[in-house]
Amino acid sequence: MAFSVYLVRHGQTFFNMYNRMQGWCDSPLTAKGLADAHLAGQRLAHKKFDYVFHSDTMRAKRTCEYILQENTATPNELKPKELRNFREQSFGYFEGSDANQAWRMIGAAHNCLSFKDIVTNYSLGASRNFMKEADPFNDAENEADFWSRIKIGFDYLRDNIPDDKNVLVVSHAMTIRSIAHLFDQSTPLFPDPDNGSVTKLTVDGHKFTVDYYNQTDSDFDY
Repeated sequence: MAFSVYLVRHGQTFFNMYNRMQGWCDSPLTAKGLADAHLAGQRLAHKKFDYVFHSDTMRAKRTCEYILQENTATPNELKPKELRNFREQSFGYFEGSDANQAWRMIGAAHNCLSFKDIVTNYSLGASRNFMKEADPFNDAENEADFWSRIKIGFDYLRDNIPDDKNVLVVSHAMTIRSIAHLFDQSTPLFPDPDNGSVTKLTVDGHKFTVDYYNQTDSDFDY
């Protein structure tokens, strides 16, 4: 038997709008971000969630609240819980930087001018390792740091979620993209998953299946 995890990316923030690196740092939801959150809630309005989690950022917490406001199937007494393991990747020194400029700095030593260049010529994991190397404070998460944290989050879910339950987790772009691609190599790495998009996983012991990724279609069967 198995349980289902619905990963939702938070609504658009000001740093998203300004194309700024936003990992462990935070910024408020924009007007579009509020709409993203409510639309995500409407897409999942008739899905009964047995457990609800969000990362420890305010953008994820607010998005989670707005999703539940739109939900008609989940009991009102069910309160979301913070699960920091599903927070965004830490960009360390590059937090808040212009994203294009940051990736040029990170990729320069490897003859890459953008995030897409790094991932295409090397790998998604290499983008984390290169960032750690380029961080003068050594604070950015590398591939091992990132997956160690995520694994603890999934271990927690497997240990605490019974079979046949639905779990909502409000998380972040790089985290959702990385998780989906790990379990299904056909998952596209570009562009980012949309703000408010839904990605569904089926978790059966240590087997993970990506049922769908980055879904925003209002007519889709969630």
